[in-house]
Amino acid sequence: MTRIEKRKADRVGFSRGVSAQMMAIDGTWRRSCTMEDVSQAGARLTIDGSIEGLHLKEFFLLLSSTGLAFRRCELAWVNGDQIGIKFLKNEAGNKPSPKWLKATA
Repeated sequence: MTRIEKRKADRVGFSRGVSAQMMAIDGTWRRSCTMEDVSQAGARLTIDGSIEGLHLKEFFLLLSSTGLAFRRCELAWVNGDQIGIKFLKNEAGNKPSPKWLKATA
């Protein structure tokens, strides 16, 4: 069976994955994950632990240990311990700088 590719942007894969963190918009939960591949539009993540009970409609993907590199995301699909995410664009076109995010640095 042939799989139909729906992606609009080229993906970059990582041989070992990139460590990252998922965090709730309000900071109430956090999960470790590995970014397996990424494009301008989204990424594929392998989650450490369960996503059951987490609000994944909208969340942050923290790409640095200080929390200064991040993307706002929403869930696109789930397949076992892997999820697909879409990167959300801020209406103003710039990245927000929540006070609580700076406090976690």
